[in-house]
Amino acid sequence: MLKNFIVVFLWSMVPLVELRGAIPIAHYIHTNNPEFNLLLAYIVIAIGNMVPMPFIFFFARKVLEWGKDKPVIGKFFTFCLEKGEKGGMKLQEKAGRGLYVALLLFVGIPVPGTGAWTGTLAASILDMDFKKSVLAVIGGIALAGTIIGLASFLGFGAIAGIKG
Repeated sequence: MLKNFIVVFLWSMVPLVELRGAIPIAHYIHTNNPEFNLLLAYIVIAIGNMVPMPFIFFFARKVLEWGKDKPVIGKFFTFCLEKGEKGGMKLQEKAGRGLYVALLLFVGIPVPGTGAWTGTLAASILDMDFKKSVLAVIGGIALAGTIIGLASFLGFGAIAGIKG
């Protein structure tokens, strides 16, 4: 059982996958093993999605800027920097004074290219306040978790009903 929680915890920390991928995995595990506690899994997934935030906020920008002109990793690091800058600028343009609410929505609306990693990187690039950014990203994680959880529940519930 612990193995399943470790699996979803680790998946929730992977960039681009994050909780958007970990929650459906948890639902899949639950479908095959009803004893797997989904509520506990959601908590583990949310924590796993938050663990990288301080590292991204304080170190990712420095590491990406250091590596952007290196031979093997340069293109990927440049892509990550541009993605963070583009997301940050888009947030800033649209949000104005409501920047932290925009950050929450940016992280919370589950579409490709958004999430805790990109939102935290954008906050770092924009030199936003760390504490306010963390609160906005946590709120976004909660929103995304709710949306993905409902979609997964409805999707896996429908599949289970069809399989009968």
